[in-house]
Amino acid sequence: MSDSQSPAPKLTPEIRQWAMFCHLAAFLGLVFPFGNLIGPLILWQMKKETDPFIDAQGKEALNFQITASLAIAVCVMLIVVIIGFPLLLLVGIGATVLTIIAAIKANDGLSYRYPFCWRPVK
Repeated sequence: MSDSQSPAPKLTPEIRQWAMFCHLAAFLGLVFPFGNLIGPLILWQMKKETDPFIDAQGKEALNFQITASLAIAVCVMLIVVIIGFPLLLLVGIGATVLTIIAAIKANDGLSYRYPFCWRPVK
């Protein structure tokens, strides 16, 4: 197995679920503005002390949502030159798919690292 998907030792179902929820909290962005950032941030802050797996996956989810938000902001600016529309669609679909994959992997107890992700939160 590669380093990005190594199983964590002795993960309880509750720990795996909280790690999964850190990723799925990004879908709060569908309900209110910046929910994709606020959801993972709040869950991570609440549960990061519980287990190192939740801490790592919460940071990873937050970093990816920061990256996705910046990409969306760039796409919105590029709408002026038309290319922003297809790029916005591509970023949206990619972020949705990668978030679902990360949630599934976390629920399986595998540490997931998003591709194309800037990691400002260490």
